[in-house]
Amino acid sequence: MDTLDLARWQFAIVTVYHFIFVPLTIGLAPLVAIMQTMWVRTGNESWLKLTKFFGKLLLINFALGVVTGIVQEFQFGMNWSEYSRFVGDVFGAPLAIEGLAAFFFESTFLGLWIFGWDKLPKKVHLACIWIVAVATNISAYFILAANSWMQHPVGAVYNESTGRAEMTDFGAVMTNNTLLAAYSHTVASALLVGGTFVAGVAGWWIVKSVRAGDRETARTIYRPAAILGMVTIVIAGAGVAASGDWQAKLMYEQQPMKMSAAEALCEGENGAAFSILTIGDLSNSCEGVDHILTVPGLTSFLGTGDFDGYLPGVQDLQTEYEAAYGEGVDYQPNLALTYWSFRLMIGFAVFSGLLAVAGLWLLRRGRVTENRWFARLCLLALPMPFVAASFGWIFTETGRQPWVVVPNPDPNGVDAIRLLTQDGVSSSVVAGEVIAATVTFTVLYTVLAVVWFTLMRRYASAGIAATSPALASGPDRPDSPDGGGDSSDDAPLSFAY
Repeated sequence: MDTLDLARWQFAIVTVYHFIFVPLTIGLAPLVAIMQTMWVRTGNESWLKLTKFFGKLLLINFALGVVTGIVQEFQFGMNWSEYSRFVGDVFGAPLAIEGLAAFFFESTFLGLWIFGWDKLPKKVHLACIWIVAVATNISAYFILAANSWMQHPVGAVYNESTGRAEMTDFGAVMTNNTLLAAYSHTVASALLVGGTFVAGVAGWWIVKSVRAGDRETARTIYRPAAILGMVTIVIAGAGVAASGDWQAKLMYEQQPMKMSAAEALCEGENGAAFSILTIGDLSNSCEGVDHILTVPGLTSFLGTGDFDGYLPGVQDLQTEYEAAYGEGVDYQPNLALTYWSFRLMIGFAVFSGLLAVAGLWLLRRGRVTENRWFARLCLLALPMPFVAASFGWIFTETGRQPWVVVPNPDPNGVDAIRLLTQDGVSSSVVAGEVIAATVTFTVLYTVLAVVWFTLMRRYASAGIAATSPALASGPDRPDSPDGGGDSSDDAPLSFAY
């Protein structure tokens, strides 16, 4: 492989690994805030136990996310300096604001939340975790603003004398319709991850507690958390579907090649069917492709809102792009990767829905369950939305190839701002350096993955019982979050100190 291929592999490895932690942080933070709010409003100590239990898991995940995210941003100046030179005036602004404003709020108030359990009044302490939840979502918005500009450049002009894109309208960048759709879809997906995580862990503990003869703990502690997670799955699932439909229609306007590749739609047609299963050679020659299981007209509806609408095929678009942007470039993304990543994104997310349906039925009207198959479903569903979210980003990023900055074909757009991936890689970096860095990152991340999994498994499998003694910690005053006693050795977040 040449330097370009190696640099793309390195960025893919770092990005996909980092994104494992991102949706859980975004989705779990508001759920922990809701749990603490319920405790403050009701005084029910079950909600306090749940807050500390899932808060501990949130902190583990947050720490690993920060460590891996820093490396990702460094890559823009390491392997992709030509890209950074070209778009730095635009791309750097939202990333800088995210780091200087949103992330500082996030980390500062998270620290206050960790250390303030026995020092801050209840409502002030509660406000800290809500600020963390809001700041986390604001961080996501600024980061997605940068990514969405790559997908659909707006609010900028191309300076021929410098050969760079220059921002002219920050408001346009921050209200890019691609950004609004991507942010809605990303946050809904993150809530799906967070809801599945809470429902899966709590559901597994319900079965374990009942089978151990402790129905009271299952009913009063774990069942409310499971219901919260399952309701979140239902609401987030609806949001994922609605925002996904919005994104599909936008992409057929802005990146039709990506969506046609996602369907392995080789030639344009009216009433294009949605392919559930396609066999044959999904190479970019499109020879021998056979859609053997389809839903008639669905792809046309997703792309145009009309079941009989016309959609162009990848071969038609290849000819169109050659005329517009020059010959000698394969403007088609990897069809097999784009096609299957799109389906795996949808397929793995279905497990969250199955968990919600099964759980809401088994736990209806105050019931708890000892069904082993439900415990197994909880464990099976836990990793599925993580995988689905990762495949969603694989589809999003590989589907726009060979562009790193996709041209904006709108008549009022900025068509001159475009950059092929091959032109964005650093000219001074050699293949050996990229290989050495990739091997180092991969080994380091493997170690961090083991640490993350070990910590998450250890504290999740410890259950609420591990945090119960800490309810006696903190000074004896009415506005103390913990109210009474001074046994700080078993503080529920003490591992973070």
